[in-house]
Amino acid sequence: MIRVLLVSTYELGRQPFGLASPAACLRADGHHVTCADLALEKLSLNAVRQADLIAFHLPMHTATRLAAPVIETVRRVHASAHVCCYGLYAPVNAGYLRSLGVETLLGGEFEDELRRLAQRLAAGDRSVSAEPLVSYERVRFETPDRSGLPPLTRYASMFDGQANRITGYTEATRGCKHLCRHCPVVPVYNGRFRVVPADVVLADIAQQVESGAQHITFGDPDFFNGPTHGMRIVQRMKKSFPALTYDVTIKIEHLLKRRDLLSELRRTGCLLVTTAVESVDDEVLSRLDKGHTKADFLEVVRLFRAEGLNLSPTFIPFTPWTTRESYRELLRVLLELDLTNQVAPVQLALRLLIPAGSRLLELEEIRRMVDAFQPDALVHRWRHPDPGVDELAERLLQLVDSEQKRGASRSECFAAIWAEAGGGGPAPAPGPERTKPPQLSEPWYCCAEPMRDRIAKV
Repeated sequence: MIRVLLVSTYELGRQPFGLASPAACLRADGHHVTCADLALEKLSLNAVRQADLIAFHLPMHTATRLAAPVIETVRRVHASAHVCCYGLYAPVNAGYLRSLGVETLLGGEFEDELRRLAQRLAAGDRSVSAEPLVSYERVRFETPDRSGLPPLTRYASMFDGQANRITGYTEATRGCKHLCRHCPVVPVYNGRFRVVPADVVLADIAQQVESGAQHITFGDPDFFNGPTHGMRIVQRMKKSFPALTYDVTIKIEHLLKRRDLLSELRRTGCLLVTTAVESVDDEVLSRLDKGHTKADFLEVVRLFRAEGLNLSPTFIPFTPWTTRESYRELLRVLLELDLTNQVAPVQLALRLLIPAGSRLLELEEIRRMVDAFQPDALVHRWRHPDPGVDELAERLLQLVDSEQKRGASRSECFAAIWAEAGGGGPAPAPGPERTKPPQLSEPWYCCAEPMRDRIAKV
C-alpha cells in the first residue's frame, strides 16, 4: 500500500467532491490518503514529503492555473513522488502539465484509474504513459469520504431569501450528451455522460446532512441529461430530509423539453436552477451551438414565474461577435424581464474563454482571430475587432470587482454597469433589499475568463 496526497486548488467554494470520491475508493483499497483543499488551507510540506503519489484535481481553468505553481513546489520538495493530474482540464493541457513534471494525466471517469495507478506504484511499477488517459468506463463508486476536509461551514452557503443555509455538494451525473462549442466538458466527454449510482449519491447527501448541510448543490453539468435518474434521487431525498433544499444546473433546451418536471422540482425542494443562457443574440447562440434561442429563454422565464421557481441565468457577454449595442441590448432585456437581481454581476463582465481542444476552433473566423495556445494562461488569446469592446469589458471587470468589494447589492451593481455601458436613459434604481433572491455566496462562472484568480495556499 502507498501514501496518497489528493490536492484541490479551487472548486467554486464547494467542499471538493473531486477529492472525497477518489479518497473513498483509494482508502477502500487500503491506501493511506490525505486530502488538501488549498482554497481554505495551507499545503503541508510534511504531507508532500511523505506521499508516494500526489494527485491534483483540475475541474476548471482557474483550478489548473492555481495548481501550476503548487506542482512546481511539490516537484522541488519531493522530486521522487509520482505526480498526477486528473479532471476535465488535465488531458487537454497535457503538454503544459508534462512540462511541470506531471507524469500521469487522467480525464473522464478517474476514480478507477487512480486506483490502478496506486496499485501499480505499490507494486513498484513507475512507468509513465506517453498519452493522457481518458476513461468512460463505469466506475466502482464508493460513498465519498469527506474526512480530513474542512467543515461545510467554511464553504459557500446558499441564501434562501431569508437566511444563509449551510451547503453541501454532490454529483448525480458527469459529462454531457450535448456538444456546445465553448463548453470545457465537450473535449473530454465528447457527447457522453455517466451516472453516479443513486444509492451512492443519497448516502453522500445523508452524511453531509449529518455534518450540518441544510442545502445541497448538484454539480452535474446538466441535471436533466438523465432526468429520470435525477428526479428519483431528489424524490427520495425529499422523503428522507423534508426540510433540505437543493439547486441544480439545467439547459434551456431541457427546461423546455421537460417542462412537465418543473412542478416536481419545486415540490421536492429545488430552491434555484442555474441555466447557461450565454447570450440573447440568436446569431451568437448559433455560433456557440447552444441549442436554444432568445425566444426559448423568454419562454423559460415565463414558465419559471408561473411555477414559482427561481432562475439564475448565466452569460458570456463578451465574445468576438459582441458589439457595444448588443451588450446594451442584453442589459435592456434583463431590465425588461426584471432579472437584474437574479444575475450575479460577474456574469455581465465575463469574456469568452478558448481553452485547448475547444470546439470553437472549428470555426474558421475563430482560427483567424486567435493567437497560438499560451500555456501559462491555458488559453488561445483573442482580440475583438473593435478595441472599444475589449476596453469596455476590462472596465466592467474592474467596476464589478470594486462594487462587490464595497458590498453593493446586485441591483446597485447593475445600475453601475448600465451607466458604464451607456445603457441609455437614467440608470435603473436599485430594488429593495427584501427582493433579494436565492443565491450562492460564491459567484458561479464557467467557460469564461474569471474576474480574478484565487490564491492557492502553500
